[in-house]
Amino acid sequence: MAKNNFDINHVEEVLTKNNYIPDENISTVMFLAISLKKPVLVEGPPGTGKTQIAKAISKAFKKDFFRIQCYEGITFEQIVGEWNYQKQLLSLEMSKENKTEEDVFKEEFFIKRPLLSSFINGNDSVILIDEIDKADEEVESFLLQALGEKQITVNDLGTFELKNDLIVIMTSNSQRQLLDETKDRCLYLYIDYPTFEREVEIVKTHIPTGSTKLIKKVVKTIQKLRNLNIAKNPSIRATIDWVRGLIILGKEDLDKNTFEETINVVIKNEDDKKKVLENIKFK
Repeated sequence: MAKNNFDINHVEEVLTKNNYIPDENISTVMFLAISLKKPVLVEGPPGTGKTQIAKAISKAFKKDFFRIQCYEGITFEQIVGEWNYQKQLLSLEMSKENKTEEDVFKEEFFIKRPLLSSFINGNDSVILIDEIDKADEEVESFLLQALGEKQITVNDLGTFELKNDLIVIMTSNSQRQLLDETKDRCLYLYIDYPTFEREVEIVKTHIPTGSTKLIKKVVKTIQKLRNLNIAKNPSIRATIDWVRGLIILGKEDLDKNTFEETINVVIKNEDDKKKVLENIKFK
């Protein structure tokens, strides 16, 4: 990628070519993140494409992809790596038999997890730290220290320096408030549900042979559902699945009967279903 051709329009273009339709805000923030080499904190409702942006950036810019899926109780070892105790013990036993000394605190005895692997990877990389709000503050602090100083220290093994042009993308569903230090070190991106026009374009990208009339009808209905204050709003993925399902069923339109027959594709809660059927009317 030639530097003189790298601008916001270029980011938008390569993402679009890789089936991710960004809006101006997404293109701008990702351009700045790449240019400034800053982590990005992505927030927004579930199902709006927060995770997908990291995969799309990796594919669009031909970078290796690594992922940490955070959850309550995730540890340093599961993020960075851990010693292979079985291999260490086996090596010590063999050294005793051979009457030699073996150093079992070497890199060959260490199992690397995604963060360390992304740091020392020989190719430029993207690491997605998904749902960081589910990890505790201690893990969050370590992650930001490592990403801010671009170093990872492992006891008995030493310090690893960042070896590639790493793009860090963290997502949060705001399950808890993140540390101010996290926010200070990141660019911030909020991804909301798309506009009607953008969602139509997203669906067309994934289903290029789909009828424009059907896609627009489905997207219009989905956006009505999201305004009903139901427990679980339909994701963009649900919109795509609904259109695909209707095509498989040979439907060319979304009328009242088809809507009622296929609503379970996008509604995943019985109370939500009752509310939707009561409030969505077809002419």
